[in-house]
Amino acid sequence: MQQLEQSLKSALSAAIQHVFGADVPAAQLPLQVTRKDFAGQFTLVTFPLTKALGKGPEQIGQALGEYLLAHEPRVSGFNVVKGFLNLEIADSEWVRVFEALRQRPAGTPVATGGPQRVVVEYSSPNTNKPLHLGHLRNNFLGYSVAEILKATGAEVTKANLVNDRGIHICKSMLAYQHYGQGETPQSAGIKGDHLAGKYYVLFEKHYREQVRQLENEGVAPDVAKKKAPLMLEAQDMLRAWEANDEAVVSLWKQMNGWVYEGFDSTYKNIGVDFDKFYYESQTYLLGKERVEEGLQKGVFFKKDDGSVWVDLKEEGLDEKLLLRADGTSVYITQDLGTAELKFEHFGYDLSVYVIADEQNYHMQVLRAVLQKLGKPYADAIHHLSYGMVDLPSGKMKSREGTVVDADELVREVVAAAEAATLEKGKTEGLSEDELTRLYHMLGLGALKYYLLKVDPKKRMLFNPEESVKLEGDTGPFIQYSHARISSILRKAAERGVGPDGELTGIEELQGTERDLIQELARYDAVVAEAARVQSPALVAQFAYDVARAYNRFFAEVPIIAEADEQKRAFRVALSAQTGRALKTSMGLLGIEVPERM
Repeated sequence: MQQLEQSLKSALSAAIQHVFGADVPAAQLPLQVTRKDFAGQFTLVTFPLTKALGKGPEQIGQALGEYLLAHEPRVSGFNVVKGFLNLEIADSEWVRVFEALRQRPAGTPVATGGPQRVVVEYSSPNTNKPLHLGHLRNNFLGYSVAEILKATGAEVTKANLVNDRGIHICKSMLAYQHYGQGETPQSAGIKGDHLAGKYYVLFEKHYREQVRQLENEGVAPDVAKKKAPLMLEAQDMLRAWEANDEAVVSLWKQMNGWVYEGFDSTYKNIGVDFDKFYYESQTYLLGKERVEEGLQKGVFFKKDDGSVWVDLKEEGLDEKLLLRADGTSVYITQDLGTAELKFEHFGYDLSVYVIADEQNYHMQVLRAVLQKLGKPYADAIHHLSYGMVDLPSGKMKSREGTVVDADELVREVVAAAEAATLEKGKTEGLSEDELTRLYHMLGLGALKYYLLKVDPKKRMLFNPEESVKLEGDTGPFIQYSHARISSILRKAAERGVGPDGELTGIEELQGTERDLIQELARYDAVVAEAARVQSPALVAQFAYDVARAYNRFFAEVPIIAEADEQKRAFRVALSAQTGRALKTSMGLLGIEVPERM
């Protein structure tokens, strides 16, 4: 459709020259898709032309419309509403657009001129707790953005930086030492990541008790938080880990091993994957080297206690700690090392960090620090900042155990999908294995679509009841539309009508056919914009708009029952192309679509 839009702009530019004797380049013409409540498919906004043409907006629209109707065969009609010239495009042109869509080879990249070597880092879990609802939004966003960028022809690497060390990890380890009594995932019958999370919550419970006790003894709250015995022990354990203490490292490896098995199971279940794993325990030492480099270059400084800082006040970011006084690293220390490793491995011209907006300041500091160090990849760093997910009861807190567990949530939406499907009675002819796969596909489709259809920058309220609805603007509605199309194509094949035959004699379209083709033709523009702004929500909206347009088409015109052979072949081909568009666009969201439902 971009080709059609460009040709219309050129025709409008020529019309302006002929009618008004003015030179207005095609690229400067404000042409846009017509709003659905007006007749036409493209709209020229004439207000910006009044000064150059010396006429009122309605006069301009009327004169240009009359000229195009007389001289441009692609324009079949027009109407003027105040300063808007709405152009109706001839059916023959929409048939040509549809043929171009049909002939396009599968997997053809959407040309954008954007970055060609991209690393998308997402998930980035901590090994002291299982994945929760917030992690699901992160994983689904990262996976989808990577797939969208791939669709533009970019070489994309999906990376996962595992936060496997630090004070929070030591908290789980210390609680296990005190209260674990040798418990294992096997003996407890609990996934390894859930077992680690259990002890993280247990640490916080006993730690808060110690803080309260100190406060009752007259210790100031801030001091009590620092002097509570469990916190002091956790800090000692972190120092012992960095000193490679054998017992501490052995426990660390054991508990992390349990967590990794749990993570792998969850990743497989939710349908996300990674090309490269990085581990903070393996990158923080390189980060320390970069801190030392900054000291030698004079861009970092030491305070009297031996801690290392960078002064970013000129950048509006204040001073930032890079290394603690005891020599232990902080988050940004390993981030410096990881950014360098990723560039060494993949030579990226864009490095996307999918991280919640609570870390906006942190990511600004990372970029600024790398710029001060003169690193060539500093400007390639981009933070895909997304809004947090809240519950109706408030913000989730891992340390208090008030989270929506990812594994449990997936089980719930799969069960809801099963109940809804059985209620509709659409399980005839499917085996138990096929039904199990269908329910999982629908449940995940509902969950992924719910989390991805919202602009990433917006904070979300997660309502469990709303999330599992399987009708309306939902993933299962789109999945059902694909299954409906697949059924139509099977019936057409039984009657000897294939989707790829030559189409001839189609001179006039029904309104719903025209609308559907126009929706399908938006694919390239949608993917290009989604890649530019890194928003899967645009692709989700496209898939929903296509599904909705197809269902209107299905309701208003006969397909298999059409008596005219040429029209029947055309509508079967249109159905097939719609099915391909739904499968492709939903695939960019990480959502599968069923052949039967």
